[in-house]
Amino acid sequence: MTMTLDALTRARYAVRPVVAVAAAQDACVLHALREAVDLELCDALLVGDADAIRGIAAREGIDLSKMEILPCPDEKECCKKAVRLVHDGNAQAVMKGLVGTATILHEVLDAYYGLRKNKLLSYASVFELPGFDRPIYLTDPAMNMYPDLEDKRHIIENALEVAKAFGNRRPVVACLCAIEHVNPKMRCTLDAAELTRMNREGEIEDCVVTGPLALDNCLYREAALHKGIEDPCAGYADILLAPEIETGNALYKSFALVAKAPHAGVLVGASAPVILTSRADEESTKLFSIALAMRMAYERMA
Repeated sequence: MTMTLDALTRARYAVRPVVAVAAAQDACVLHALREAVDLELCDALLVGDADAIRGIAAREGIDLSKMEILPCPDEKECCKKAVRLVHDGNAQAVMKGLVGTATILHEVLDAYYGLRKNKLLSYASVFELPGFDRPIYLTDPAMNMYPDLEDKRHIIENALEVAKAFGNRRPVVACLCAIEHVNPKMRCTLDAAELTRMNREGEIEDCVVTGPLALDNCLYREAALHKGIEDPCAGYADILLAPEIETGNALYKSFALVAKAPHAGVLVGASAPVILTSRADEESTKLFSIALAMRMAYERMA
């Protein structure tokens, strides 16, 4: 049975993963962490301005008794320290607090103590869209601007780890395009055809890749049949592979803001999950993203 975001928050682990939070002096982050710790999803190390963290906790009524504060006033040093905690095995995931994404990514990618594992890091998100009986994954709406064919292969492989956390061990990956046939003038359709071939010939494993497909034919079987698309996977996509960042980002915000779908996201391809929620994200999104990262971290520990 496919796991839901809510079910992830009720998961229990024999050994709780630890999340190191860089610049933890953020009320929404602290609220989400408090709930995650109370739910026994994780333990938390709060790296940041200790006075600011305690001040926020006092104003917001957040109990910090089960979380450890590691004082660090400089945001760059906060990121470096949080990443190093993961690198040294003292934490199993890193989370962005009140700090710019570029600052923490610089430390994640550091050649000496950073967390780079795969050739490419990518962002994968999961949505519980109204009317669907399965989670819908979207990648990459945030990290890679204009991925080439090889990049897309790595993005797919990274996204599979997120699907695995929800119990989907052989998801359908749909290469999202504007049309359903190969057009030599549209590179994304050529990439889709090649990725499908690579999957068919065993170069991309543990999934079924299909495409090119427009969004309606990715998600709705009736639309695919109406257009005469014979691919048996059309309409049953689990993972949507965006052709570039504009499409991915617009779709992400449409799902999150217009459809108001519960969602989570994580940066994948590092040696540990990286939680890069936006400062504007709701507390529930942060909690779901923590739960997702902890699930992935625990599976790596097991």
